[in-house]
Amino acid sequence: MKNIKDVKLGKDVKIYDFVNLYGCEIGDNTKIGTFVEIQKGVTIGANCKISSHTFICEGVHIEDNCFIGHNVTFINDKYPAATNPNGILQTEKDWQVVPTYVRKGASIGSSATILCGVEIGEGAIVGAGAVVTKNVPPFTIVAGVPARIIRARD
Repeated sequence: MKNIKDVKLGKDVKIYDFVNLYGCEIGDNTKIGTFVEIQKGVTIGANCKISSHTFICEGVHIEDNCFIGHNVTFINDKYPAATNPNGILQTEKDWQVVPTYVRKGASIGSSATILCGVEIGEGAIVGAGAVVTKNVPPFTIVAGVPARIIRARD
C-alpha cells in the first residue's frame, strides 16, 4: 500500500510498499524504501537511495546521488512543543520550519538523526547512529553523539 498525494516524480523512480509521500519532489532513478515518509516541500534529487523506515520532514532538501540509510530521522523544528503557552494545541502558524540541506553525493548512515538548520556537505559521510547538530564540511566523515569530524574522506 502506498499513499502518494501531490508528488512530482521523475523518470524511473522506484517506490516500495507502505510509503507515505505528499507534496514533495523526487528526482529521476531514485529508490524509496519500505516504511518511508516524505513530507510536503521536500526535494530529493536524482539517483538517490532512501532506505527503509526513514522520516524526511518538511524543509529537507537532498541533492543528487545521495544515500540515506535505514531509519534516518530529520528534524525541522529547533524548539518543538505540542501546545502554545496558553495550552492550546499548536498549528502550522505557531512554528517555523528550519531548512536542512544534504549536498550532492553525501551519505548518511543508518539510525542517524539530523537536526534542523544544518548542511551536510558534498561527498560527506555521516556515520551510523550519529546525531548531527552542526554543519558537516564537504568530503569529511563524521560520527558520534554529537557528530564530530573523524577524518577527511579519501
